[in-house]
Formats: sequence, C-alpha cells, structure tokens
Amino acid sequence: MIDVANLANNSSLKGNYFSPDAYLQGDFEFGLLENRSGSRLLALPQPLLEAMYATLEDELGQGSGVALFSCGRWWGKSFYQRFAEELGEYYKQPLAQMEMIQFIQCLKQCWKTHGWGTLEIDLKYYQNGFLIPKIVNSPFAQVAPQNKRPMCFLEAGILSAFFTQLTGQDLHCIQTSCESMGADSNNFVIGLAERIKPIEAWIEEGHDHATIMELLCRNQSNLTN
Repeated sequence: MIDVANLANNSSLKGNYFSPDAYLQGDFEFGLLENRSGSRLLALPQPLLEAMYATLEDELGQGSGVALFSCGRWWGKSFYQRFAEELGEYYKQPLAQMEMIQFIQCLKQCWKTHGWGTLEIDLKYYQNGFLIPKIVNSPFAQVAPQNKRPMCFLEAGILSAFFTQLTGQDLHCIQTSCESMGADSNNFVIGLAERIKPIEAWIEEGHDHATIMELLCRNQSNLTN
C-alpha cells in the first residue's frame, strides 16, 4: 500500500518554486518587494533602462556594450548563487544532481517570473559544445537603441556568468539576433571564447542566426579534422 505521507514529502512532487503568486512577496504599498526566501528584489522601470542605455552610449560610445556585458557578468554570478541555493534548499539536493529537464524548466520559470521575458534553451548543438538560449519579449531589447548589431549585452553577460558557474568552465556568450533589430527573438550562443569568437565577424557581415550556426559548426568540424 502506498505511504501517503512519504509520497507527499517526495521532492519530485513539489510544485513550481518560481510561481509568481508564491515567489513574489512584499508590501507593494510601500514599494517593498521580496522573493519567497526573503531576499530583496529590485524593479527596473522602463525610463531607468532607457536612461542607462543613453547615458552609457553618450559616455562610452561603442564601449557601452563592454560595460553592460561586464555588469551582466557580475549580476549573473550573483544570480546563479542565489538560484542554486534556493533550489537546493527547496528540492533538498544540489543543483548538479538535478535532472536536465527539471533544471531547464526551473530556469525558464525563474527567468519569466523575474520579468526578463520568455526563455528557451536549445540543446541542438550541445554535442558541438554550444548552448543556444532564446529569449522572447526581452525588456532589455524593447528599450535598446536601434543599431546595426544586437544590443542585449547585459543578458549576454548574465548568461555567460550563469553557465560558467554551472559548468565550472569559463564560457563566453554572444548574441546573434535581436528584437531591437526586428527579429522575432533574441538568440545567444554560449561556448568557449575561442570557439565562438568568429561569430563577431559574421555578425558584422550581416549573417542571420541560422547561417551563423551553420558556419560555426562547419568551422568547429574543420578544427577537429
């Protein structure tokens, strides 16, 4: 006979940790926002994001992307640590022991609850050494100035640091398509820096995401032969 008490305590039956109704807490009247573990959260209004882009562009010019990426790296490292601690406590197991499907689902839910858009992780190129995050309705892309290249440097930095912490390898991230340029989604490529470095030149040449991935895999194949 099934032991209902043990069944109820089974961590695999736990619900969505990042459900907005449970995860977002605080006194909204006084502007206090916390997550379910008691950590303070910060809301970034659209005018602030627009001012951030404009100010960095005025002060640093083309260097604004480097500054935003560095900020994202710092942010992503802290984000990963909090993500790992909260899920480890909730599911009673280290993040490294979670099933891949469960991990990706938690990350997607976390991303959406924080208001960063809808995240998908494409594992099609995993055997080639690349991860492809895809973000739709990014608030960072919505306020980014129109340019001839993708502008979500902050998100690229976050993803770079997050997966660097997760894998223990120093990974880089480059954006290949951007909603600010009229694309349907923001695509990123995560991998070792020397392997994805050619992407920068292909972006300058105006190639789309699908073509870039074809060129990247072909380039990787040539290096291993």
